[in-house]
Amino acid sequence: MMKPIEFKEQNVVFAKDQKPYLPLPAYRDERQIIHLWKLTARERIKVFFTGKLWAQVLNFDNSPQPIKLMVDNPFIASKGE
Repeated sequence: MMKPIEFKEQNVVFAKDQKPYLPLPAYRDERQIIHLWKLTARERIKVFFTGKLWAQVLNFDNSPQPIKLMVDNPFIASKGE
């Protein structure tokens, strides 16, 4: 199962001591929260062959929030953009 991992720009850890949740290292500012996940070898192969990545967001019966999945590091400007 993929897991959230630490990264250089993180400035907060959500659910640090909240079982049964995994700690979620993240970068947070006034408009966004960014977190990084590491896929297992099996998950990487599956994404490679299917080209699909599902996202599940718990909203507890509230409106959904905007979500963006990406493969490029948002802290580094992409070449060609």
